[in-house]
This record gives sequence, C-alpha cells and structure tokens, in this order.
Amino acid sequence: MTISYEKFDLKKVINASGRMTILGVSKVSESVMAAQRFGGEHFFEMSELAIQTGKYLANLLKVEDAQVVSSASAGIAQAVAGVIGQGDMYHVYHPYVERGEKREIVLPKGHNVDYGTPVETMVALGGGQLVEAGYANMCSPEHLEMVITENTAAILYIKSHHTVQKSMLTVKEAVEVAKRHHVPLIVDAAAEEELFRYTEAGADLVIYSGAKAIEGPSAGLVIGKKQYVEWVRLQSKGIGRAMKIGKDNILGFTQAVEDYLTNGSESGESMQKRMVPFVEAINQITDLKAAVVQDGAGRDIYRASIKVSGEKTAKQVIEALKSADPAIYTREYQANNGIIEFDVRSVDQEEMEIIANRLKEIMEEE
Repeated sequence: MTISYEKFDLKKVINASGRMTILGVSKVSESVMAAQRFGGEHFFEMSELAIQTGKYLANLLKVEDAQVVSSASAGIAQAVAGVIGQGDMYHVYHPYVERGEKREIVLPKGHNVDYGTPVETMVALGGGQLVEAGYANMCSPEHLEMVITENTAAILYIKSHHTVQKSMLTVKEAVEVAKRHHVPLIVDAAAEEELFRYTEAGADLVIYSGAKAIEGPSAGLVIGKKQYVEWVRLQSKGIGRAMKIGKDNILGFTQAVEDYLTNGSESGESMQKRMVPFVEAINQITDLKAAVVQDGAGRDIYRASIKVSGEKTAKQVIEALKSADPAIYTREYQANNGIIEFDVRSVDQEEMEIIANRLKEIMEEE
C-alpha cells in the first residue's frame, strides 16, 4: 500500500514554524521507526513495559525513575493527579471527588499560558485548583510564598518560550521555595533541550515532550523522584486510561532519547551558517528585511527574522505562504509588529530556496 499526500488529498507542508503540534511536531529517524516497528509487531505485558522502559530511561537520565506518557500535556494532568492523590486508589478511581486532599497548584501568573491549550485546563483535568502567584509581568520567590497554604499540593513551573521571561524567578529559586514549604515542584519543560538541568536543580518531577527537541514519536516523559513517578504511573488506572500510549511509541520514544543523548541536536552555530544564503536572498526582495536572531527564551536556537514593510502586512504574507502548495508555516507570534520568523531546524536548503522564491512572488503580486 502506498502512502502519499495525494491519497488523502493533502497539501505538502514546509515546517518553518518549529516543533509545533499543529504540524505533527517533528520527523523521526530510521532507528526510531525501527523501534516503533518492533513494538508494533510484538506483544508485551504493558505494565512491565512501562516499568522497564522507565527504569532504562531513568538510568540514562540519572534520575530515580521515569514514565513514558502520551504527551507532555498528559504528563501535566497525571502529575497533578498524582501529587494530589499520593497513591490513594480511591482517588485514582474518583479524582474529582474531594475527600480532604490538598488540591491547590501554585503557578506563576506569567506561566499560565496557552500553548495550544491553556495550562490551567491540564491542571483542572488532573483535579487541581489553580492558584496564580505574582503578576503578568513578574513573579518572585516571595510572590510564590504569599499564596502557599496548607492546601497546596504542588508548585508548577512552566519553562517555555511562551511564558513571560522578564522578572521571573528561576527554577532554582522555585526549588528553594518548594523545599522550605515541603511541597513538590513540577517543572513542565516540554520543548526544552536540556534533559538533566532541572532534576539536577532539585525539581521533583520534570515533564518533556517526546516529539519536540527529542524528535521522537508522539509521546511525553515524566522523570524525577521515585515516589512521585510511581504516583504518576498509577494514573494509568485512572485519568491516564484516556491518555494511554501504544507499545510502538513507548519503544520508539525510548530509542529517540538514547539517540538524542548520543547525537544531540543541531547547534545554533550550524543553524546560523545554514541561514546565510537564505537571509541574503530575502534581503534582495523589495520591502523585506531579514536578520538572524536567537530564540527569545535564550535557547541555542537561531531563526530568520523578517520585517515586512510596504503595502503588504506580515499577516497577509503569512496567509499567502500557507495558502500555496506546499503550504509554508512560519512563527506568527510577532506578526502584529510586522515581523515573521522562520525556524529552520526542520527545513533543508532546497526548502529554504522554495520559501525565498515564494516570498518574492508574494511581494511582487499586485
């Protein structure tokens, strides 16, 4: 059987927006596909598969335990449910029936973002009651401490380019607050590339997306202290049943982590070099001005930032890029400022030429 874009009447997509869920996030390697194929062609005791792959990953990542889940969002919901229920089977079966549990999840206000769904939705799905700390433009350790009560189940910290970056306490500072008040700290680091930093800083649970920086199949990973990870694993008998992950993706993701630790990801220096001819080509187009910029959250990721002037707006250019075949998707966060960003991590040289030619056509259209 042949699979093709034409079979399902789909447009080809050039992904210059980054590791985005709306486009299927990332491509997987041959070794990851081989691991998925092995999983798809064999049977396992699924509970044992979860424990043993978790043990294997924990060893690789130098943590007490790990659990593969279906996505980073599932990781947030199940981590919240886990720290509220603390291993109580009644709670697993009745996650929203209050029986004296601590349910408040403290989150810096600037971290309550919509990353495709609001963070607060995942907290609520896990049975948590969100308590925002600080303000939209700042959150200090003192702001966290102001809202911690006897009903606080955990502190949640979102490490992401989506969140407010300025005047925000660090993970290390959040760890210190959590320890002073004897509550666990959950760090959602879904798109982050550093797999050791946050547990080494003292976070109790850290959550990653499987298909973003790690370039695995659709999956998520929860790592950290053994007791907390076991509480997360227990959610497979509760809310986690609706978020279960298949054996093929568990094995594919495990292989992806191993590959990632061996090979790493493309360096910022490499991205900058690859973009030189692309930026030069864009700067030859009337009413476009391109430059290379670093990721706003300080990661070692570099993008082409294009300022649109003249009669066309950035939003009009973005829509025109999407409407063609192949559809070209970009980062739209600064469109209201007339800026379009192009993330080239999943874009090769041929595709960059296609993008440059298409931009020239758009800017020359009447």
